[in-house]
Amino acid sequence: MSESFDDKLSRLNELREQAHLGGGQRRIDKIHAKGRLTARERVHLLLDEGSFMETGVFVTHREPSIKDDKPVGDGLVTGVGRIDGRQVYLFAQDFTVFGGSMSETNALKICRLMDLAMENGCPVIGLNDSGGARIQEGVKSLAGYAEVFWRNTMASGVVPQISAILGPCAGGAVYSPAITDFTLMVDQTSYMFVTGPNVIKMVTNEDVTFEELGGADTHSTKSGVAHLMAASDQDCLLLTRRLLGYLPQNNLETPPIRPTQDAPDRVEPKLNQVVPADPRKPYDMHDVIDLVVDEGEFLEIQPRYAMNIICGYARLDGRPVGIVANQPKVNAGVLDIDSSQKAARFIRTCDCFNVPIVTFEDVPGFLPGTDQEYGGIIKHGAKLLYAYCEATVPKLKVITRKA
Repeated sequence: MSESFDDKLSRLNELREQAHLGGGQRRIDKIHAKGRLTARERVHLLLDEGSFMETGVFVTHREPSIKDDKPVGDGLVTGVGRIDGRQVYLFAQDFTVFGGSMSETNALKICRLMDLAMENGCPVIGLNDSGGARIQEGVKSLAGYAEVFWRNTMASGVVPQISAILGPCAGGAVYSPAITDFTLMVDQTSYMFVTGPNVIKMVTNEDVTFEELGGADTHSTKSGVAHLMAASDQDCLLLTRRLLGYLPQNNLETPPIRPTQDAPDRVEPKLNQVVPADPRKPYDMHDVIDLVVDEGEFLEIQPRYAMNIICGYARLDGRPVGIVANQPKVNAGVLDIDSSQKAARFIRTCDCFNVPIVTFEDVPGFLPGTDQEYGGIIKHGAKLLYAYCEATVPKLKVITRKA
C-alpha cells in the first residue's frame, strides 16, 4: 500500500526535527557548557527574525563505511535569510555532527549555496566550526574543499564574503576563510592553523598551545589573519551584521545609505586642537577620524595589527566610506611591510565594492632597516602604491601634518 500524503508529511517533519537536534542533546549541552552556541542558534541570532529559509535539509552523507550513522543534514546548515532586510546566503557547520567535518555532501551544499549567491548577487557568510576534512571520506572530502576554494575565488570581488570562525578551523579548511574578504574570530574559543601543536612538536620540537599557535589574539596581533576579534559567539555575529552594513549586495551596487543626524557642513572646532604645534609631538589619529565621520561611528578593521596605520569603515552624510590613516602615535606613523599589506588589501576591497576612500596622511616615509629590506619592503610597499593607483572609486586625501 502506497504511503499517504499525511504519512509523508509526518515523516518529513520527523526528519526535520532530527536535523534540528544535530548530533543529539548531549552534544548540544557540551557545546553550551563551553559558552558556545549551536549552528542553528548562530543562524537565527545572525539573521532577521523569521527570515531564514533552509536548503538541503534532508541531505545525508554517502560514505558506506559509516552507513549506520547518517544524521539528517550531515552536520551543515545552509540557507537564505535577511540582515537588516537585505538578502544573504549563509552556511553554518554543526560541530555536534562528526565534529563539523567536511564531507562530499557538505561541499555540494556549500557550492550550490555559493552558486545561488552569485546568480542573485548576494553576500555569502560562512559560520565555521569544523575539525577539518572527514577522514572516512578521504580524497572525496579534499576534492570538496577544492570546489569550495574555486567558488571563493570566482566570487572574490563580485559579492561580499565574510567568514566567522566560531570554533576550530584547521588544515586545508583555513584557506577558504583566507580567500574571503573578512575573517572574524572569537577570543579563547576559535583557532586557525595549518598544522596543529602536536605536529609542530614532532617536527620542530617547539612547545606551543592551541591559543598561542592559532588563537584569535595571535591572528589579531601577529599574523593579521583575523580582521576582527569578538569576545563571544553573540558578539561575533553582531559584528558580522554591523560589518555587512557598510558593504553593498554586490560589485554592481552602491553601499546602503543610512540617515544621519550630523550635517555634512557642520563645523568641528575641536579639530583645531588635535594636531600639536610641535612637529615632533605625536597625537592620536582616531581623534581626527571620530570628529569627522558621522556621529563618531567608526568600525576599525584589524585594529590590533600593524597599528601604525588605521583602516576601517565609517559614514559621511550617511554614505559608507573606507578610512585609511597613518597613526602618528605608533612609530610616528611610518610605513612598513605589515602596514603596507594591511592598507593595500583594504583599499582593493573598498574598490571592489564601490566604497569611496578617504585618507588622512601624516607620514615620515617608509621604515629603514635591514629587516625591512630583506623582508621585501620594496615589493610590499609597491602593493600599497598599486592599490591606490588601481582604485577607480572616489579618493580624497587630507594631509593633517606632513607627507
